[in-house]
Amino acid sequence: MKIDGVSVRIGDILEHQDKLWVVTKTQHVKPGKGGAFNQVEMKCITDGTKLNERLRSDQKVEKVRVENQDFQYLFDDGTNYVFMNSEDYAQIELPHDFVDDERAKFLQESMMVTLEMYDGKAIGMSLPQRMTFEITETEPVVKGQTAASSYKPAMLENGVRVMVPPFVSTGEKIVVDTNELTYVERAK
Repeated sequence: MKIDGVSVRIGDILEHQDKLWVVTKTQHVKPGKGGAFNQVEMKCITDGTKLNERLRSDQKVEKVRVENQDFQYLFDDGTNYVFMNSEDYAQIELPHDFVDDERAKFLQESMMVTLEMYDGKAIGMSLPQRMTFEITETEPVVKGQTAASSYKPAMLENGVRVMVPPFVSTGEKIVVDTNELTYVERAK
């Protein structure tokens, strides 16, 4: 399916230069002169190389259709992550470099993830959009400090560092956006 260059979004899988690429960053730019364009950073699915491309609105790129399948994360065997298809119970092993280090910290046994499949091979993984974690370490609340755009660092139980509002303290559970690695709200 052909799409405009400015319509490319993070997570899209594109066929470019006879390879499959996953879009990791996009920035829409409207310069003073000339037309708008989308500055896109992509990572090759097969060899991991990165590529920066400037895609204009009149450029067409091939967006690859992938099949999303639900898998249950089972365990880490030391070199691979092992998942089980929730429909036919078939297991699939994916190497550690398939999942970047930050996202791998969010994997929990028995959690459901969505694997993006293309020609029978896994080419991408989506975690649940939001997950709840306990804060293990953060600075104490300072009396009189307002929540107006002043955030402080906090360490989650899985070792990921996020910025949280000043009223959040150690021991509280918070909801985290797993795509942006950002605080969403206190857990209820």
